[in-house]
Amino acid sequence: MQELLLPLPRHEECSHCRAQLHVCRMCLYFDTAAPQQCREPVADNVSDKQRANFCGYFQINPQAYADPSDQAADSQKLDALFEGGTSEEAAEDSSSEDELDQLFKK
Repeated sequence: MQELLLPLPRHEECSHCRAQLHVCRMCLYFDTAAPQQCREPVADNVSDKQRANFCGYFQINPQAYADPSDQAADSQKLDALFEGGTSEEAAEDSSSEDELDQLFKK
């Protein structure tokens, strides 16, 4: 990110993957929960958030890019969080399912 010239030209590309950088998803104001996915109230609506645009309010967000190795680490943490169900719990769940099946049998 340090080798980029600011302000970022409209057609600037990533030197590694050639992806366009002057896009809504790379902007500090990009927010999926905001109306039109932008926290800047007077910015024009941009329909394609992943393509270069002419928005004058664009400010690069240094946290917009997630390194794939960071994503892998996050995935491993989630897997570890949701693992650990014991065989006793599985047996208990199946017996509960059997009871429900008998109760609601037609």
